[in-house]
Amino acid sequence: MAAAKTRTSTFSRNLSTASPSHGPGLKCGPNGTVFLSSGIPDLDKILGGGFSLGSLVMVMEDAEAPHHMLLLRNFMAQGLVLGQHLLYSSPARDPRGFLGTLPSPAASKDDKPRELDPDQEKGLRIAWQYKKYFGENQLDGQRGSLSLVYSLFILLAGPLCEHGADGKHEYSNEFDLRKPLERHFINGPRIDCVSIQDCPDLSTLRDRCATFLSQFPRNDGSISCAGRIAIQSFCAPQCAYSNMEWDMLSFIRSLKSMVRSSNSVAIITFPPSLLSPSFCKRWQHMADTLLSVKAIQDEDKELAQLLTGYQDMVGFLNVHKVARINTQVPVILEATTFSIKLQKRRYLVLECLNQAPVDGSSGTSYGTSGGCSSSSKTGNLDF
Repeated sequence: MAAAKTRTSTFSRNLSTASPSHGPGLKCGPNGTVFLSSGIPDLDKILGGGFSLGSLVMVMEDAEAPHHMLLLRNFMAQGLVLGQHLLYSSPARDPRGFLGTLPSPAASKDDKPRELDPDQEKGLRIAWQYKKYFGENQLDGQRGSLSLVYSLFILLAGPLCEHGADGKHEYSNEFDLRKPLERHFINGPRIDCVSIQDCPDLSTLRDRCATFLSQFPRNDGSISCAGRIAIQSFCAPQCAYSNMEWDMLSFIRSLKSMVRSSNSVAIITFPPSLLSPSFCKRWQHMADTLLSVKAIQDEDKELAQLLTGYQDMVGFLNVHKVARINTQVPVILEATTFSIKLQKRRYLVLECLNQAPVDGSSGTSYGTSGGCSSSSKTGNLDF
């Protein structure tokens, strides 16, 4: 009698009645989902919290520009800053050399406390003013009112708690692309680097991934640490297996199964132009979260007239699919295409596309922190 085949599912059973505790860099989401930061605060907001633990993320590269490296650098740097384990695979002969290009967390926001906006400052002032109406002799009879005032204070001050008492980000950092990551982060024992050129077939890479993921088994208790896998340009011509499309598809299916049963997230970037159309569609179907990047052609006059802030854009990010873990409800985004900007030539920013005004009036580009306009006509450009 044939042995029963093990089946994996996007649903995981939560047996714990109390709220589980998680390590740094992890955040609870709806339906028992646990998020891991992408390293780009704007992308975390777009995806509803970040990358879901146990998901496979695939990024379609642009042949004209290496914009996918921006996503990989921030994803890898975020994990190293938080002390998470990393497996990096690249077609380069020395993949460890790439670690020297990872960005460092922005020091400007970590060194000073987070400033309140006028609305939050006004709300806190009102909350403290209510306290004077309850004297010490009225505490016993007015505990309910004091509890209400305290709850109001916590509600207004809640955003400050996300950054901790020292002002440092505990979940997602903003990285300075001009400042390299400190050496002690990239010299630790938590990093494993693999050159795809050294793998005569994909079994070697599969074994390395299996060994790495075995450190983070999925359970229903607390998650002390999570793992990150970053595989760059998976079907690059430098690889000996670049023409073995079925073998590569089998590896992706196997990796997805292993990641699903672990507390990890795997990212694979690949150039779709090197695959046949049918296999490219199969690869996209295997992804839990599917993204693509595209460079902006120099002096594109049509786009310059259509979009506001075009002169600050370096490319586009398109969200084709968002992972659905522990739910069958589809994720509906207000926009699927976002502009990639380098603020002050240092910080990676994603913004909703906004159509330029045609009557000469001033137009503004809505950032993800302020919400995306669902009526944006240019928000669904497909690449």
